[in-house]
Amino acid sequence: MIQRDDVQAFFDRCAPTWDAELVRSEEVIDIILTGAGVCAGSRVLDVACGTGVLIGDYLARGAASVTAIDLSPEMARRAAAKFPQPSVRVLCGDVEELDVGHDFDVVMVYNAFPHFPQPARLITRLSSLLAPGGTLTVAHGMSRAVIDRHHLGPARKVSMGLMEAEQLAELFAPYLQVELTISDDRMYQVTGRKL
Repeated sequence: MIQRDDVQAFFDRCAPTWDAELVRSEEVIDIILTGAGVCAGSRVLDVACGTGVLIGDYLARGAASVTAIDLSPEMARRAAAKFPQPSVRVLCGDVEELDVGHDFDVVMVYNAFPHFPQPARLITRLSSLLAPGGTLTVAHGMSRAVIDRHHLGPARKVSMGLMEAEQLAELFAPYLQVELTISDDRMYQVTGRKL
């Protein structure tokens, strides 16, 4: 079982070089954000935000507010330093325990889902934070196979395998209407809408 302290320590160690080592496809990011419904006026919750790798993208699309949370103090510190504007609030803590607010239009878990040890509990929690009509998205900017191979390296102690998109859609189903399921050689995304 993944231990929270191990995850926090791992990402604290990674934080100083995170941005320099980041691999991203602008095309894939655009697909993910469009599928998640990020648009002008959106109230976004970015779960496991890291150094804030998507915060600028939310703002560029006109998000009204971004609440970003990360378990790692170093990741959260860097995200807050990069985005000091009043519309961005960066929190450090466990999204399953901390009061982050509610009635979000978009809840995003980007490139982080395998680091949560109890996926069903996480989906239950995150879906409860959505406004009616809001979307929950779990996405990766790489294929499932690439993510799983990557997590066999130094991150193996703090990662589980990335479940098949269809399995994740089943976890969404009690709370959300699944609107998008993508798992191909470029990306992974499951998006559900709260009715």
